[in-house]
Amino acid sequence: MARIRAVLFDFGGVFTDSPFEAVLGFGREIGADPAAVSRIVFGSYAEDGDHPWHRLERGEITLEDARGAILALGRAEALEIDIYALFARMGRSGAGADRRRPLVDAVRRLRESGLHTGIITNNVREFGEGWRALIPVDELFGFVIDSSHVGVRKPDPRIFAHALRQLPGVTAPECVFLDDHPANVAAARALGMHAILVDEDIGAAIAAIESLLP
Repeated sequence: MARIRAVLFDFGGVFTDSPFEAVLGFGREIGADPAAVSRIVFGSYAEDGDHPWHRLERGEITLEDARGAILALGRAEALEIDIYALFARMGRSGAGADRRRPLVDAVRRLRESGLHTGIITNNVREFGEGWRALIPVDELFGFVIDSSHVGVRKPDPRIFAHALRQLPGVTAPECVFLDDHPANVAAARALGMHAILVDEDIGAAIAAIESLLP
C-alpha cells in the first residue's frame, strides 16, 4: 500500500451533524414524508444534475434563487418547504460541531505529524463565513476546495482533481478522503483514494484514519 501523505475531508456531516439528517427531521416536524422532503430539497445527491440545490452548490444560482425554486418544487407536491426555515432549525443546534471536536483535535495531530490536510466540500457561496467560523479552518487545512467556487461538485471526479492539484507530487493512492455520503466515498475510491464513510461515531472515523497510517 502506498504511504499516506494527505488526509482530505468533507465538511458538513463530518465536522458537523449531517444536513441530510436535519432535513429528515424537518420533514417529520412538518408532518411530511422525510424522504420526499430530502428529495425536494437536495434532489438525488448520488449524482450531479440540474436540481436547484446542485446548481446552487456549483455557484450557478444564488441562495434566494434556489429557495424560490425549491419552494415551487414542494408546492407542486402540496408541501411548503422553505429552506430558510430548515437552516434556522439547523442553526439552533450549532450544527453539532461541538460534539465533533475530537476530529478537530485529530486533524491538528495529522498536520503536526507532517501530513497534508485539505477540505473538499459541496457548499453554498453565501454560507462561506458561517461554516468557516465553526472550526479553525485556516489552522487545520492547507487548502479548501469549495464546490460553489470551483463550479463542480461531488461526486464529479473533477472536484478531486482540483484537490490533487493542490498537492504536487501526491497521487490519489497516497490520499485518504472522509465523507458522510456513500456516493462521494465511492467516487473517491474509484479514483484510487482510500475513502472512509463517516457517521455519528467520530471515534470510529478517527480510528479508521489511524489504521491507514504507519
